[in-house]
Amino acid sequence: MDPTQARNQQIANFIGRLLRDHFGKGPESVHVCISRTLMMVYLKNFLSPMERVLMESGRSATVFELRRELMSSLIPQIQAYVEIVTGNQLHEFYYDWAFHNKAGMMIGLSVNPFSESDPYEEMYEGKLPLEQEIVEISRQAQKVPEAISSCLLDSRTIVVIRNGILVRIEKELVREGLAPTLRRVKANLEKSLLHHDNHFESMLGRTVTDIFVDWDFDLDKSVISFVLNPKKPVGVDFRHMPLVQQTSDEPQ
Repeated sequence: MDPTQARNQQIANFIGRLLRDHFGKGPESVHVCISRTLMMVYLKNFLSPMERVLMESGRSATVFELRRELMSSLIPQIQAYVEIVTGNQLHEFYYDWAFHNKAGMMIGLSVNPFSESDPYEEMYEGKLPLEQEIVEISRQAQKVPEAISSCLLDSRTIVVIRNGILVRIEKELVREGLAPTLRRVKANLEKSLLHHDNHFESMLGRTVTDIFVDWDFDLDKSVISFVLNPKKPVGVDFRHMPLVQQTSDEPQ
C-alpha cells in the first residue's frame, strides 16, 4: 500500500471506530479520498438499530436531529485527527445522510493543499451542463449562486461548491437563531429538487447512486456531492446522448 492509501485508510479506520463508539454501530465501509484542499469521506451501510426503528415509524426528522447533535461533538475530533495525520487543518466541514441508502458523506475543506493528493479532475464529462443545472435548481430554491465550481474527486465522486446562495430573509432567520429550522426546510426543498432532476445521469453518462447537500450559513456557502455508479449501464452509449442545452437566458 502506497503512503497516500495508507494515510487514507488510517483516517477511515479512525472515523469508523469513532462512529461505532458513539452510535453503537459503525458503517460497513468508510472510503476516504484527499485531493488538493478537499477531504471526502463516504460511508456505506450506516444505520443503528435504534435509528432503524425510528425510521420505520416515520421519524426520520428525529434521526436527522439526533445525528446532528452527535456530529457537533464528533467533528472537532475528526478535524484534530486529520491535522495530526496530514498536518492540515480542516477549516470547513460539511456532511449529509441518505437514509434510504443507509449512506453518508462528509466533506472537509482546508485552506492549504494537502502534501499528498489523490487524483483530481477539474474538467470531466458533463461539467458545464451539470453546473448550469445546479444554478437553475439554486434559482428555484433560493437564488442564483454568486459563484460555483466543481471537480471530480475520484472516479465516483463529484463535488460542487456554491458561494453566495442565501437571500436576505434567510440571513435574518440565521441571525434570529433559526438556523436549525432553516436547515430542515432547505434540506427538504433542495434535496427534493436534486433527487427528482432527471437530467444528471444523461449529462454525466453515469448512474447517480447518491446525492448529498449541506450548508455553512455563516459563510453563505454550500457543498453538493454526487456519488456515481462506477460502470455505465450495459447497452447504452452515452457518447451520443445529447447534453442539456445552454439557454440564452444567462443567470444575472
